[in-house]
Amino acid sequence: MPKLKTKSGVKKRFKFTASGKVKHGVAGKRHRLISHNSKYIRSNRGTTVLSDADTAHVRLWAPYGLK
Repeated sequence: MPKLKTKSGVKKRFKFTASGKVKHGVAGKRHRLISHNSKYIRSNRGTTVLSDADTAHVRLWAPYGLK
């Protein structure tokens, strides 16, 4: 069998936890933040865990896992 290719964007945007969940950065934090309130900016700080439905898609895009 040939090796499967990993999507380049997935390598940069996602990390896998030891238990197999997927961490990701929150969207909408790069520019035009003046239109968002402080509560929105604070609550979207750091990383969050992806939902189970979206995790299945990311696993297809990263067939051998990411570190």
